[in-house]
Amino acid sequence: MRLSWLQRLSLWFYGGAMWALVPMLKRKLRRRGAQESGYLQHIEQRWGLYPGVPVSAGAIWVHAVSLGETRAAAILIKALRQLTPGVRILLTHGTATGRAEGVGLLQAGDVQVWQPWDMPSAVHGFLNHFQPRMVVLLETEVWPQLIHICAQRDLPVHLVNARMSERSLTKAMRQRVLALPAYGRLTSVLAQTEADAQRLRQLGAPVTAVMGNLKYDIQIDASQAALGQQWRASAQRPVVMLASSREGEEAQWLGVSALLSAEDQSSVQWLVVPRHPQRFDAVAQLIEAAGWSVQRRSQWPAGSTPAAQPKTVWLGDSLGEMQAYYHLASVAWLGGSFEPLGGQNLIEAAACGCPIVMGPHTFNFAEAAIQAEQHGAAIRVPSMSEAWAPTQRWVGQSETAQTAQGAACKWLAQGQGAALACAQSLLSSPHP
Repeated sequence: MRLSWLQRLSLWFYGGAMWALVPMLKRKLRRRGAQESGYLQHIEQRWGLYPGVPVSAGAIWVHAVSLGETRAAAILIKALRQLTPGVRILLTHGTATGRAEGVGLLQAGDVQVWQPWDMPSAVHGFLNHFQPRMVVLLETEVWPQLIHICAQRDLPVHLVNARMSERSLTKAMRQRVLALPAYGRLTSVLAQTEADAQRLRQLGAPVTAVMGNLKYDIQIDASQAALGQQWRASAQRPVVMLASSREGEEAQWLGVSALLSAEDQSSVQWLVVPRHPQRFDAVAQLIEAAGWSVQRRSQWPAGSTPAAQPKTVWLGDSLGEMQAYYHLASVAWLGGSFEPLGGQNLIEAAACGCPIVMGPHTFNFAEAAIQAEQHGAAIRVPSMSEAWAPTQRWVGQSETAQTAQGAACKWLAQGQGAALACAQSLLSSPHP
């Protein structure tokens, strides 16, 4: 695909803007680093500098920007290793939570570094150092300079588990002078759904197949399941979790809980698990300011939950234990869906047998949310104030909860198989 003069000019201005934003990014990293030390590690890697990092020529570069994408990448990487034992992975991330999760995916010969900032010097520095044989981007991670430079080098770039919401399409079309050449110069796109594929094609993306969602192929960690079940056995009351909550949703929950009767409040144990660890302290302070006590997971007794106390909230302030939390909870309220943020991954909850109450905003997982509701694994409510009624039914009627768990198993089974199909497609594609 040849670039027009306007596209070349826009790409040049974009590269200059990204270079000019470096001081702002450095300040942002320092602020985030004050809350999560991971952001302060190896900052030079973001500018394409890798002192002491081994070269990884011939590896498959897998980019998973954050926690959710890294969990999808784990499923894909397992399939790649199954088909090609000994394959080497170059794994990159943009967030500290993604990087922390990705450590567990590494084997001998693999390398993990930060994603290079999307400016020419950083991207060239990355590619010159590591010399990967192909690039695999997860879900939505399309960067104009990266795609342009890879195209110049004839380096294949595949977008896998690709999704595109209507909102994201509208935004991309407003930036079409950069978006169209970026999507149009991808080597292949493996979309999650036909609706995603149609929207991606509007941007000129070469959609070669609709593969389904990698996350349906999730495998439950036995140790996490055992820990969650151990917690559940020690809990004195059914646990209702606000799962992967985002800013504004904890305040909504506090408002809803304040309207419940004392009997309803004491009938369940509330568990709040914020999506982002840098918010743990702020959420604890918010809950305490509303008159609740907080018992943080990091201070729980070994192997058990705290003793039940009136008007006390459990705060899930740990990383890598989401499956344990889902096994502990009798019902999960889906974070990100009660504010206009698109929702979080509800497949993991279903795989753990946890019924889901979701709000109106699930555009990031639109088809999965619709299917979960159709199969009876989830219930959608128009607002959080209406989430308590279905929660009561699930908590109070074991038959209803068991029916939802069975529905979740059937729903997950019909979506599985994407991981091997995606891995086969990648490994059979031409590459240098």
